[in-house]
Amino acid sequence: MRPFRPRTTGHRGVLPPLLLGLALCLGAGVTQGGAATPTRTESPALKVAYTSQRVMNAVAVSDDGRVFVSFPYWGGGDTPGPTVAELSPDGTAHPYPDAKWNDWATSHDNDHAFVRVNAIRFGPDGKLWVVDSGEANVGGAPNPPTGAKAKLVVIDITTGQVVRTISLAAASTPHTYIDDLRFHGTTLFLTDAGDPGLVVVDMNTGQQRRVLEHARSTTDERPMYAEGQLLISNGRPARVHADQLEVSPDGTRLYFQPSSGPMWVVPTAALEDAHLSPAALEKQVRLFHDTPTTGGTAIDGDGNLYVSDTNLLRVLRITPTGQVSTLVADRRLVWADAMWIAHDGALWIPAVQLNRTATFERDGRSHLELPVTIYRMDLHLRPVR
Repeated sequence: MRPFRPRTTGHRGVLPPLLLGLALCLGAGVTQGGAATPTRTESPALKVAYTSQRVMNAVAVSDDGRVFVSFPYWGGGDTPGPTVAELSPDGTAHPYPDAKWNDWATSHDNDHAFVRVNAIRFGPDGKLWVVDSGEANVGGAPNPPTGAKAKLVVIDITTGQVVRTISLAAASTPHTYIDDLRFHGTTLFLTDAGDPGLVVVDMNTGQQRRVLEHARSTTDERPMYAEGQLLISNGRPARVHADQLEVSPDGTRLYFQPSSGPMWVVPTAALEDAHLSPAALEKQVRLFHDTPTTGGTAIDGDGNLYVSDTNLLRVLRITPTGQVSTLVADRRLVWADAMWIAHDGALWIPAVQLNRTATFERDGRSHLELPVTIYRMDLHLRPVR
């Protein structure tokens, strides 16, 4: 999840800002609200993989064990460093693919530098895909028309070379904040956390469409909670629209949600049908589960979803049939963000403390407790291939 401040303009389907939640009663109960007490225990199953004095908000591990991370612009502190990095075994962050791509502040070259990276993922092609939101002015005034636009950067890790960039300008609006992506064959699905909707991109042609714009399923309609507290930004309840998404292992379904939940599901075939009307597409969206405020998700090769609960500091496991259980609860899981299931079946979990950054603190100051840590659990899961 990435920081978002509430907009003042109304959208179809958006409920009043202080609505405490949707009246949903599906599956096992998941606490949504600030009354519950976060866990104070530590699980021995949660192992420290890496630590950093800078906030790392995403991790991706290659099949040969190389570890890549991204550092968000909202991480707080004045420690300089790269935006995307490869971690050496001792934890040293090396700018990736090189220093030039990580020097936007000097070059302001949008075509050859990262501006604001939201997500990194390995695609089915084995390449590292980087989601760069550009100079998005999230939740406030419209994005600057002359500012750097959102793009995807594709890196061949065998050569360390950028092999492709895809501009997302054609699918962007003045309030767009491209957040994350998933793959289905030659199609990319992306979430827009700033202007509610999904983006569908043809990997072969680069053509892109916006779908489910301002639909109930892509719009944040309820408050967010972390560590038992209502998440506040600029004096108002924070809002993050379409954020997390996962494709089922058989490729037939896309799960997606605003950061506050709940989670929805839609056939990928419906999303890929450019001739389907917006109304007809919305009719194919179904409520999957009443998830809590979530920082990040993952899905394994058996279709089980892993969903972080930022309020109760835990990771939930939700089966394809919607049965939910607690995988791990640990006081160190402060805003568990973009998770990754590695080739060896380990679940990697960055605990990024988003709610403790200045953006979301009532006094406007950072309350991060450094170092920030990436954990791993050796679960022998079956990765999605």
